[in-house]
Amino acid sequence: MFQWYRELNAPERKTFHACYVGWATDALDTQLFSFLIPTLVALWAITNSEAGWLGTSALISSSIGGWIAGIMCDRIGRVTVMKIAIAWFTVFTIASGFANSYEQLLVARILSGIGFGGEWAAGAVLMGEVIRPAYRGKAVGNVQSAYAVGYGFAALLSSVLFATMPPENAWRWMFWIGALPAFWVFWGLRGVEEPEVFLKTRKALADRGEKISPFVIFHPRYLKTTILCSLLALGIQGGGFSILIWLPTFLKSHYQISSVTVGYYVFVMTFGSFVGYIVAAYLCDLIGRRRNFFLFTVLNWIIIPIFLYTPPMGALSLVINFMLGFSLLGIYAALGPYFTELFPNTIRGNGQAFCYNFGRAAGAFGPAIVGMMATGSFLPLRDAMALCAMLAYIFVLVAVALLPETNGRDLSFEDDQPIAGKEDSTVGDASGTQTI
Repeated sequence: MFQWYRELNAPERKTFHACYVGWATDALDTQLFSFLIPTLVALWAITNSEAGWLGTSALISSSIGGWIAGIMCDRIGRVTVMKIAIAWFTVFTIASGFANSYEQLLVARILSGIGFGGEWAAGAVLMGEVIRPAYRGKAVGNVQSAYAVGYGFAALLSSVLFATMPPENAWRWMFWIGALPAFWVFWGLRGVEEPEVFLKTRKALADRGEKISPFVIFHPRYLKTTILCSLLALGIQGGGFSILIWLPTFLKSHYQISSVTVGYYVFVMTFGSFVGYIVAAYLCDLIGRRRNFFLFTVLNWIIIPIFLYTPPMGALSLVINFMLGFSLLGIYAALGPYFTELFPNTIRGNGQAFCYNFGRAAGAFGPAIVGMMATGSFLPLRDAMALCAMLAYIFVLVAVALLPETNGRDLSFEDDQPIAGKEDSTVGDASGTQTI
């Protein structure tokens, strides 16, 4: 299963390692907030709805930052944008730990979210272009498993800090310690170069005096791909967020356990997601991107109700938590390679980032909707979580049914000519430079 890793050349391995650590850091800083919801609700007397908006706001801002990063990826480079994004969310993650009110934390989370989206946008495109076609699904999917590593560390950090500190101090240290791995990422990015396919494409555009408009992804030639990829990302992330953001709160109330024990349960689920990412990455190249999405969608429709409605059953509950992580997060593994292969070289960063982050922004309303439905007596928390998650996966099936299979597509043969026909999509400016 891991023979592909041994066959990677030096540039491929260096890129893999840097992106892996970067994605783990992104996951750590994104998901640690979910462990703080019960504490912040108690300390600041905020409602579930307000807590939900703390999570949703960061996800929405990350979608904006992600699209901006994707556009910049196509202009100044994947590696450069990745470094900027990591520095950005590190600064504001540290700032989150100094917040003294709901409003201050909300602002810090919104600003940090801009960097979260940018890191994935740059890293996914970088990996997709550097890794050879035969191993693209496995490599990019395995990098996605770093999310489980970051999430697992967040769970472990939560358990340790809340066991050794009073809650009013522990939540602040969660943010401060969570920012430290970013320095490792910068070290790992040393010597990582821009993909050859990107450099050739940028040179070709410069030689022709052409500039690509950020809105070319909405040109009729690519509009269908943009819409369907956005729906795919919405379904996967909307379903995932509806469960993950509220997971610690649900575990604490459903199993009647402490914040420390919640961390252990989430750690088991995270280990399941780690296995799910690796299995999905392998299947991604073996059976294709589309079948992989179909398989994991069906698994989620089976596992989520079992998880939410099965009463506490000791060791069996841990097995169910493992399976939830396997299916809920494993489905993400194919997104990176699939989007990389669906968009051409000239707009890959832009298209991939827009679709993923549109899904993140729209899916971010899931936790807020869950919180609003669970506030008062409209719906119990688990019913709200189940409803939002199960409906979201319908978008996955619709999108995958209408998108083509791209397994093994060679990016070096992509057309570097203008995206749209010159007669209706290029306009000469005063300097003679064409804008597409």
